[in-house]
Amino acid sequence: MKYPEKMDLHMHSTVSDGTDTPEQILESVKKAGIDLFALTDHDAIKGCICIEKIRKSEDPKFLTGVEFSCKDESGKYHILGYGYDPDTQAIRNVVDLGHSYRITKVKARLKLLKEQFGITFSQEDVDALFALDNPGKPHIGNLMTEYKYVRTKEEAIKKYINQVHFRSQYVRPEQAITGILGAGGIPVLAHPSFGSGDQLIIGRDMDERLQRLVSFGLQGVEAYYSGFSRELQEQMLQYAWQYDLYVTAGSDYHGTNKPIGLGNHNCPKREEYPAGMIRFLDAIHGKIK
Repeated sequence: MKYPEKMDLHMHSTVSDGTDTPEQILESVKKAGIDLFALTDHDAIKGCICIEKIRKSEDPKFLTGVEFSCKDESGKYHILGYGYDPDTQAIRNVVDLGHSYRITKVKARLKLLKEQFGITFSQEDVDALFALDNPGKPHIGNLMTEYKYVRTKEEAIKKYINQVHFRSQYVRPEQAITGILGAGGIPVLAHPSFGSGDQLIIGRDMDERLQRLVSFGLQGVEAYYSGFSRELQEQMLQYAWQYDLYVTAGSDYHGTNKPIGLGNHNCPKREEYPAGMIRFLDAIHGKIK
């Protein structure tokens, strides 16, 4: 197998909280010179289905992807899934569960904004919000910015939207992992060192987290990530070796919603890929479109 020279396995489209449509994602990937890419929208696979329909044989190689937002008693996790069959009920069940939780949270957040802060939007804008495939905090934050309630989306989320707390309205990590595996995919922990907010997970906390997730069936970690320092990157590569996990690389591109470019993840040249990444690429060989 000829391994890709440049890959990016973590990006988002308008199907979740990115600003590029799936069609624009494909064009942007081509312009960036990426050989292999995966679209990993939050709790959604619609964008991948779209890419599979419009992608031509001469376009960059494509791998189905998804990113499930998860939480349990031990914290928050983002679980990536790669190479799954989008037609299987196993993956669709988790997507539907994640979507239902998102809708519940949007309703609760709009209610709090109105009752506690007097922040309201036109019915037209509220209807448009719920018409989105996966509405969430960034979309509400953008609305608040447009209405000039705040100066930035980040201010809206931190000062207002995050005032609503949810104990159980999350996909559990074992549910996400089981759904990905059931669809023939490979579950990978996204940006492993980053938890909730500014939380940094290292040392014993990381060990315990990986042990739990591996017991559920986790198979890989995103060791190359745009937000990682060299130190965090090396730590994750060590954990991947310790727990015999695959290694992946992703930018977490969101278009203009985040100042991160495609392919920005500090992954080395093809000749220097770590063993965990080579094993991952071998494992997905038959799943690449």
